[in-house]
Amino acid sequence: MSFRIGSGIDFHRLAEGRKLWIGGVEIPHYKGSVGHSDADVLLHAICDALLGALCLGDIGLHFPDTSPDFKDIDSKILLERTYSLVSKEGYSIVNIDTTLCLEVPKIKPYVEVMRKAISSILNISVNDISIKATTTEKMGFAGREEGLVAYATALLKKN
Repeated sequence: MSFRIGSGIDFHRLAEGRKLWIGGVEIPHYKGSVGHSDADVLLHAICDALLGALCLGDIGLHFPDTSPDFKDIDSKILLERTYSLVSKEGYSIVNIDTTLCLEVPKIKPYVEVMRKAISSILNISVNDISIKATTTEKMGFAGREEGLVAYATALLKKN
């Protein structure tokens, strides 16, 4: 059996007047992520982890921020399209492990909804998706609430 592992990372600036989408879920907050799409930092990191595991480039290659086709697009659609590429290559997902870095808002109340949203797109059990969060102890841009970061690792197996 052939296994492949990939890692992904994504950053987005935070600004007032934007919606905050994380893990396919809109989270009430006075700031939201800035980006060409809906700027869902967690789904973008997962996309990069999946693409990286199969040496398929990155999210910017497949969904460039220079294309009007992806302006304000729901990142769940990007994750669906990424999953299609994984399936086309003959792989399935074993598990995904993620970490978010942000000071506020606290995401614990939303983690289960995020896991369900992601599992329904990727056709895996919620038990195969880990979503953790940490602060940066007020250090750096995340600590100053100027932005947020997501890390993701994906394990794939050949069908």
